[in-house]
Amino acid sequence: MAAVAAGRKDEWLALFAPDAVVQDPVGPSRLDPEGHGHHGHEGIGRFWDRNFGFVSRFHFRVTDSFANGPCCANIASITMWLGDGGATITVDCVVIYTVDDGERITSIRAHWEPGRAMGTLTAPDPPE
Repeated sequence: MAAVAAGRKDEWLALFAPDAVVQDPVGPSRLDPEGHGHHGHEGIGRFWDRNFGFVSRFHFRVTDSFANGPCCANIASITMWLGDGGATITVDCVVIYTVDDGERITSIRAHWEPGRAMGTLTAPDPPE
C-alpha cells in the first residue's frame, strides 16, 4: 500500500514473484475484459500504467484482516483522487493476497463491483 500511495511503481513491482497474477477486480470488467488477470511483471506493470497513472492520491483504509498460511484477506476501502481536479472514487473491496516462501506476492485477487464504485464518483472541484 505504501508503494502504491507514493506512486513508486518499480518498488511495487519488486514485491511480486515473476509469474504473479493480479485480478483487480476478479472476473471480466472494463479493466480486464476477459477476466484472466494481469500476468507477470510486464502485465502487472501495464495494469499500473493503465489504472494508477491518472490517480494523484490514494487513501487506504483496512477495516479487518484475516491471515492464514500464505494468504491474507483484507476488507478495505480505497479512495482515489483522479488528477488534480479533486474528483474522487472509492472502492470498497475484499483483497486476497497470496505469497510464496520468499514472501513475494504470487497473486492479488481484489473482489469489488465496478458499478458500485462508479456510484461513489464525486465531481471535481470547481475552478477558482
